Amino acid sequence: MATHDTHPSESVAVAAERRWGMVVGAVILFLLCMMGYMSLHWASMPPVRTETIDPSTLHIAGEFVETNLGSAVENDGSVTLRVLANQYSFTPQCILLPADTPIRVRATAADVVHGFSIDRTNVNMMLVPGYISNFRTRFSEPGEHVMPCHEFCGTGHAAMWAHVQIIDKADFLRRAATSRRLSCVE
Repeated sequence: MATHDTHPSESVAVAAERRWGMVVGAVILFLLCMMGYMSLHWASMPPVRTETIDPSTLHIAGEFVETNLGSAVENDGSVTLRVLANQYSFTPQCILLPADTPIRVRATAADVVHGFSIDRTNVNMMLVPGYISNFRTRFSEPGEHVMPCHEFCGTGHAAMWAHVQIIDKADFLRRAATSRRLSCVE
């Protein structure tokens, strides 16, 4: 009768496999615990920098009414640009901004998800209904740019774009002295 003896190298391999199995199991358990903790944390404590807005009433009162859209000089000399996206246009359609000035872009969408980027710049934003998107930038020199919607928003998406004019800071400030909100359209 033959007895089944295990070879010493076989028992070493089995022990190594068990150790690695426990290490992999511990890593998986750790990651699952982290996912659970982060899910509960984010559900109970949303990011503090998230600004919300009611997309059904934003055109009636507040920051995104039509008379507040466009560029405005702030007390500290910076410029705030407010933009509203609707299927299939941006308001304002023609944006006027100064060169060599800190710019704060605040934008939102009234209906569906939109996005925009200003060509040849670092500006690239997503606009989600119910949320205000913020972006800070500075344009180094005057120029003309296009600002297309880069998120498919429906059948008229291909025609959704705006025009951006960057002008000399002194010229911009001269125009801002006579108008509260600026756009290319006079």
